Amino acid sequence: MNLFETTLKLKGFPIKEAKLRLQEIQDISEEDYSEYVTKMKEEIVSHHLRENVFYKEFSNLSHFRSWDEVPVMTKADLQKSLAKRLSKGFSEKNVYVNKTSGSSGHPFVFAKDKMCHALTWAEIMTRFAWHGIDFNTSLQARFYGIPLDKIGYQKERLKDKLSSRYRFPIFDLSDKKLEEFLKVFTQKPFEYINGYTSSIVLFAKYLKKKEIVLKDVCPSLTCCIVTSEMLYDTDKKLMETTFGVSVYNEYGASELDLIAFENQKGEFVLNSETLFVEILDDNNKPVPNGMPGRIIITSLYNKAHPMIRYDIGDNGVISKKSTAKKPILEKLVGRTNDVAKLPSGKQVPGLTFYYVTKSVIEDDGNVKEFIIEQTALDHFKITYVADKVLTNSETQKIKVAVITYLEEGLTVTCNKVSVLDRANRGKLKQFASRI
Repeated sequence: MNLFETTLKLKGFPIKEAKLRLQEIQDISEEDYSEYVTKMKEEIVSHHLRENVFYKEFSNLSHFRSWDEVPVMTKADLQKSLAKRLSKGFSEKNVYVNKTSGSSGHPFVFAKDKMCHALTWAEIMTRFAWHGIDFNTSLQARFYGIPLDKIGYQKERLKDKLSSRYRFPIFDLSDKKLEEFLKVFTQKPFEYINGYTSSIVLFAKYLKKKEIVLKDVCPSLTCCIVTSEMLYDTDKKLMETTFGVSVYNEYGASELDLIAFENQKGEFVLNSETLFVEILDDNNKPVPNGMPGRIIITSLYNKAHPMIRYDIGDNGVISKKSTAKKPILEKLVGRTNDVAKLPSGKQVPGLTFYYVTKSVIEDDGNVKEFIIEQTALDHFKITYVADKVLTNSETQKIKVAVITYLEEGLTVTCNKVSVLDRANRGKLKQFASRI
């Protein structure tokens, strides 16, 4: 057995059994797949109604009758002591424990039983293999945050070594630091890049400015996989041009599993093997495929902790081309709490404002990245990193675009900074409402 899988096994995660179970699931025919999903949904709800006091009280159900009766849970519902949320037979000593990043405003500690966590890794390894990546041997260029305390830092570095990856900490993304990153690419045989979208985009912009194609200096590079933040078409094209390899999108959540992964055909395939993903309206009713709504996810194998009809806080659309075995996420359209409310009563997704602004202020490549905050009903603040301050003409263009696409009477201020706040894990929240 290889180093990565051996490490999981030594930690008590049954990766061999998980890979066998996942293969069994993948071998189920399309014809029988709906029956498999229905069976697993009923089994996981019945398990937690029987074995989990917290879930029995939360759901107010005595037993499973129909899926429509199963309530939707939110992150706020899970913000209580983990010990009170674990099923019988599980404690913090015999489960995998972690915590969410808190980027949604509702951080909480969660748990998975060891088989469930092993299945998560089996799923991830299967998806990465779509692009020829072997988790045990393929060297990863990892664009992520890292704990800054001594113990946490050393622990992550050890995990990187055991997982065949080299980490580029993303808290400093100055040109000087990016130059150091580039030098490492000339020295190590990286097969793929993986990490937060905005950080990798910034590296791509640096390469464009230097007129360098990354694969020319790192011939072993085969692809780039971005995660955790929105991937825009313009950024994808930029990365593919400057890296010289294909870019694929990953969508996941630490408390659940890998949720969706882009294949070589450009399809954003949902995980139907260990998760059940549905799209609901504001009244918790399912919407037809092709229609937008809230992404609600059930973990079919987590027996330690209920993650059942869990509102992850994102909006999306499932394609009409989907099948039970191969559901496709047609659109991931941002977080449900990223909504700009305007004086007229109109509400628009925050990423609409982002697109408008992006098209104006990145024309000449001066602005490297930016975030937008709504500080009042009629006021937006744009904080940006650039080589030089935006001119009056450029800020005026932004204001005109805001009025054109949103409504009259809005004000905008622009503030240049040297670096953007990426929170404690390195993620960049590109739109936030402060009202």
